Amino acid sequence: MPIFSYLAYPAQDAKEQLVKDLSALDFCEVTPAENEDVLILVTATPDEDTEKKIHQKLEALKSLESLGMTFGQTDE
Repeated sequence: MPIFSYLAYPAQDAKEQLVKDLSALDFCEVTPAENEDVLILVTATPDEDTEKKIHQKLEALKSLESLGMTFGQTDE
């Protein structure tokens, strides 16, 4: 089971929209930071193909400015 965590930076004035967009994705858990304009995103997918599909969906989000991975683990 691939598990990844990210810092997700919203596009300008799009933090609330990004929370909604990320929360709507399967296998994703999003937590807004209390003191910064950044979100913590954790993905836990059943397999690598599903993880790749999540990445494609993330790349298409207009509310997302950038995404920085902070941790990644896959079962091999």
